Amino acid sequence: MTERVVLAYSGGLDTSVAIGWLKDATGKDVVALAIDVGQAGEDMERVRRRALDCGAVESVVIDAQEEYASDYLMPALKANALYQKRYPLVSALSRPLISKYLVQTARELGADTIAHGCTGKGNDQVRFEAACAALGPELKAIAPVRDLALTRDKAIEYAEANKLPIEQTKKSPYSVDQNVWGRAIESGYLEDPMNAPRDGIYSYTEDPDPSKTPTEVMIGFEQGVPVSIDGVRKTPIEMVREMNTLAGAQGVGRIDMVEDRLVGIKSREIYEAPAAIALIEAHEHLEDMTLERDVLRMKRQLEAEWSNLVYDGLWFGGLKQSIDAFIDHTQQYVTGEVRLQLHNGRATVTGRRSAQSLYDFELATYETGDQFDQSHAKGFIELWSMPSKIAARRAQGQK
Repeated sequence: MTERVVLAYSGGLDTSVAIGWLKDATGKDVVALAIDVGQAGEDMERVRRRALDCGAVESVVIDAQEEYASDYLMPALKANALYQKRYPLVSALSRPLISKYLVQTARELGADTIAHGCTGKGNDQVRFEAACAALGPELKAIAPVRDLALTRDKAIEYAEANKLPIEQTKKSPYSVDQNVWGRAIESGYLEDPMNAPRDGIYSYTEDPDPSKTPTEVMIGFEQGVPVSIDGVRKTPIEMVREMNTLAGAQGVGRIDMVEDRLVGIKSREIYEAPAAIALIEAHEHLEDMTLERDVLRMKRQLEAEWSNLVYDGLWFGGLKQSIDAFIDHTQQYVTGEVRLQLHNGRATVTGRRSAQSLYDFELATYETGDQFDQSHAKGFIELWSMPSKIAARRAQGQK
């Protein structure tokens, strides 16, 4: 029986050409695996057939949208995950899920190798291979673009020579990766950080327009997970889709940044993630109301570490799992409602309430009925500042 390799298949030029290249280079039959994580505009049955037309012995398509939203996006939201305080890990979050199914499919079909279409410059090669190493350490990994010198011009020539069903021009203005959490746009003219994004580059968001009437929504949370919009219950995938529509219509979620890649280079990236940015904003404000001061401070520090770990491909690593346990514990009281105003490219919190709130009006008010005993403040300040006072005396040479 011929050995097999399972290829993470997108349906695009590189992975379509990689089917034949892998067969030629390794002598192994290629199984194409496509995962639906909400990449809008893709006909997954057409993608499946295309893989077969390009020479795959089997073509598997898995609808993982619900799983992606529940098991990957919701943990990211609870972690307020923003790499470098800006990027909501649009591509990074889908890679461990795809890797999980690569390993599962390889074992089910008796393959000894997994493959992906990443280059040697990007982050995704690390994410795929690190995740597969954690889940299927017995499997080998190969990347045709990186390992077999499959350049773009060679890929186009190969597709034309073999009459592969790929529509691709020799010049593309940019490269796009997308799923339900957002879109990542890079390459081409965007590689010059001074070049402004051109009209038409965006798909999930409309141009921010101050003349539009603001959109107001009430987001309901239960233990850190968004569960309703304006009182109507939603599943995680429904929450993300509807917030993409509502926030995207107001231009929320456009990001233009120079990003530190895992492989050591800087890269100019454009993202649009309307639901991610709006929901993270709402979630953070509800945490401000429901988490204790020291817990909130520590969580904000660990959020950055969580984002770094996921960006670096360590979703299945021990440290990330330990931080998950901490984050999940913090969310037990993060239940309530947050009112968001979506307008002119911004998601602004205008109100919040929670039965689990630590905000006490009678302690916070400056009006009549104030329950805060201000006489305690003087003694508190004396004790709080004592170490600073003692250190200052030492610095001044006093005893």
